Amino acid sequence: MRVCITVLLLVSIAPAIVLSFNNRSEYAIVVDALNITSVWAGHPVGFALLTKAPYQYVAFYDSNRQMTVVQRNLNERTWTMTKLPVTTGWDSHNYIAMIIDDDGYLHLSGNMHVQPLTYFRTAQPQNAATFVKIDKMVGPDEIHVTYPVFFRGPENELLFTYRTGASGNGSQIYNIYDLKTKTWRRLMDKPLTDGENKRNAYFYGPILGPDNYFHLAWVWRESPDCSTNHDLSYARSKDLVNWETSTGKPLQLPITLETCEIVDPIPQHGGIINGNTRIGFDLQGRVTISYHKNDANNYTQPFTARSENGVWQKYQITDWPWHWNFSGGGSIPFGISLGQVVNENDGLLTQAFSHIKFGSGTWLIDPETLKALGKVERQTIPPSLGKVEGTFPGLGVRFQDDSGQYNVTNTRFILRWETLPPNRDEPRPPPYPPPSQLRVYTIQVLWNDTLTIDN
Repeated sequence: MRVCITVLLLVSIAPAIVLSFNNRSEYAIVVDALNITSVWAGHPVGFALLTKAPYQYVAFYDSNRQMTVVQRNLNERTWTMTKLPVTTGWDSHNYIAMIIDDDGYLHLSGNMHVQPLTYFRTAQPQNAATFVKIDKMVGPDEIHVTYPVFFRGPENELLFTYRTGASGNGSQIYNIYDLKTKTWRRLMDKPLTDGENKRNAYFYGPILGPDNYFHLAWVWRESPDCSTNHDLSYARSKDLVNWETSTGKPLQLPITLETCEIVDPIPQHGGIINGNTRIGFDLQGRVTISYHKNDANNYTQPFTARSENGVWQKYQITDWPWHWNFSGGGSIPFGISLGQVVNENDGLLTQAFSHIKFGSGTWLIDPETLKALGKVERQTIPPSLGKVEGTFPGLGVRFQDDSGQYNVTNTRFILRWETLPPNRDEPRPPPYPPPSQLRVYTIQVLWNDTLTIDN
């Protein structure tokens, strides 16, 4: 599940060499920029961008921290704005999740960190102005809700998952939506995982792989202190109901620490944190799990684990002489951020990263050792968008990708705004920065003939 991350855009100082990369390299340009409105800049919290032709929808907290949804026709430049009866506080966990079902109705959930379920659905298809608050989805286990996620199942079913309980004591719930009756029910008669009143799991996924399995990775956490994360774990399923290990051994639900498949038995205070685990796939379609932990010298290093002939092999990606000393509760800026291993479909693997000391970018990954060969000079967001516009000290740039579908080749939408960093979900003393301008950018990816990597 998500946590709030401060992305640090730093420049690598390593020397550059030029290598061929399928005779082309990628760079991004801004095709269009469209203002939406001003938003709160006192702390970060995730927004939602959803494009489904012919419309585009954005859900966010406005300058007064009120939940707001705007909508426009993609052929127009004006927004229709709808205010919802929800106001967020200082908690950076309170992100907004939004999806559109096969009948065109919008579903929205957010502003929850161990709070009662907040769920809205539109009364009319494709019309965000008709959002109505729904008191419950199923009923039980909806009092202490965190980390709402809408996603699609193996038959394109609309699913919703969340944690019930609290950090260090929670279970994972899955619901499925019935289009005909417009009602939700439990996907499984038991939670997927159970912390047994001692811990809870923090997830990445489920991610549908090239093998038609949904892959799920998580860490266990013993308390609200983020340093108590431990034991990188894994499960897979083809139907999201029947789960198994990487070798096909059935797992009885709910999965517990004692019954799960442990990929890497990292102890508490061992350098792994929730929100920084990523699932990818190598050139052979094998699942990879990227994460970080402390090495023998107590330096915090990125690793990727891969299941090879029924055994999880762990590969250190690079060698950073730096220790990330994180602890405590609440949302924190991340010193390290990792992306998933990406199969470029041309015999190459890449992986994005960000480091508070050693820069950010995209690595070229060795397909055999999964080590970083060098830093690929690739742009997914134009560098100009990473420059802070506001003058208030401490502001940083926030981006949000589009969760919808926009079928124009090499073109995508992103949201951009500016805020102060997380403050462990506690109020800041005034003064506060002026509201930030929320914009949606149209980005286009172009190519050059060569690709530069830092070695």
